[in-house]
Amino acid sequence: MTTDALFAQKISRIRQAGLYRQMKVCHSPQGARVKAGNREVLMLSSNSYLGLCTDTRLKEAARKAVEMYGTGAGGSRLISGTSPIHRELEAQVAFFKGTEDALIFSSGYMANAGVISSVADKNWVIYSDRLNHASIIDGCRLSGAQTVVYEHGDVNDLENKIRRYPSKQGLIVTDALFSVDGDLAPLPALVATARRHGLLLMVDEAHATGVLGKNGGGAAELFGIKDGIDISTGTFSKALASEGGFVAGSATLIDYLVNTARSFIFSTAMPPAGAAVSLAALDIVRTEPQRRSTLMEHAAWLRDSLGRAGFDVANHPTQIISLILGEPRTATTFSDRLMERGIFVTAIRPPTVPAGTSRLRISLMATHTRGDLEYAVSEITAVGRELGVIGRDKVST
Repeated sequence: MTTDALFAQKISRIRQAGLYRQMKVCHSPQGARVKAGNREVLMLSSNSYLGLCTDTRLKEAARKAVEMYGTGAGGSRLISGTSPIHRELEAQVAFFKGTEDALIFSSGYMANAGVISSVADKNWVIYSDRLNHASIIDGCRLSGAQTVVYEHGDVNDLENKIRRYPSKQGLIVTDALFSVDGDLAPLPALVATARRHGLLLMVDEAHATGVLGKNGGGAAELFGIKDGIDISTGTFSKALASEGGFVAGSATLIDYLVNTARSFIFSTAMPPAGAAVSLAALDIVRTEPQRRSTLMEHAAWLRDSLGRAGFDVANHPTQIISLILGEPRTATTFSDRLMERGIFVTAIRPPTVPAGTSRLRISLMATHTRGDLEYAVSEITAVGRELGVIGRDKVST
């Protein structure tokens, strides 16, 4: 069998399972509406939660950084030298997160994978929430530690599993805001558990940074437990409309990661323009809290409206709304029909979610309008009835 024949066979299996993926090309910035193909559609699948991807202040920050520092970093910061703007961003992240220091990575994925594989080793036990992001899962695998998966958000199950390894050094790791279901980890209880058992606690704030908390500091700020978290990670690529990831913690932790985190040591640094955009976005997060309040008002209204239309919608107070549909083909058919009606919502299928829980993941922006949301409810409801997800007008998919 030739190489192409081998991969063609693998792709065929993916298609048969209803799990084939294709990228949709957008010919415009990530805004509330985007140009997909030759028409404008309502975007309900972007992580640009505060609507900053088109903000003129961020564009100007990028332009100035390119003029001052050039287009790229030139290499790893330990090899080619670091830029003042990288250190400035790290200082601002540390201030924002209430920690001694911070370290930026080329992506949030690299941050999680690098931190976990550096902190834990074969002598450790890592306790990981069942629905944690793939970057956390891969970091656990790379560490060589024994990974114990506890049931999603279930602190009692976590406690029971910790008791099996009373003498082991350990790390509890969790997403703060789970990116598919839109629910929050029970962070206060996790802090208490970690302290009771002498374990480290790592929290990934990727989807919470800039969105939750009085100042946009994330779920830890929302719950008032910043001091209880040993390692905070996140990304600049969602609410902050930039690129790259970060780790925030003690100065000693950051010094250790500079010397051990392979995804930092062996990766080219974030381009200076990305750092400049991230700094400008952090300033907007601090000074324009109305973006967060508008986003949450949108989410509450849409969640309530879809629930009243007959959809099974979980009541999680975040900007992510998940409509569970079951089988992959139902989710992809629903997504395709919405695109035909001018709404961009991507179907989420295994392996991203467990089998039988394929869904539409709706993520909102502060820059959506009430008219956008009303149109979305109307069209989602109509397709839901067509496919028999709600109502009685069931048709074959």
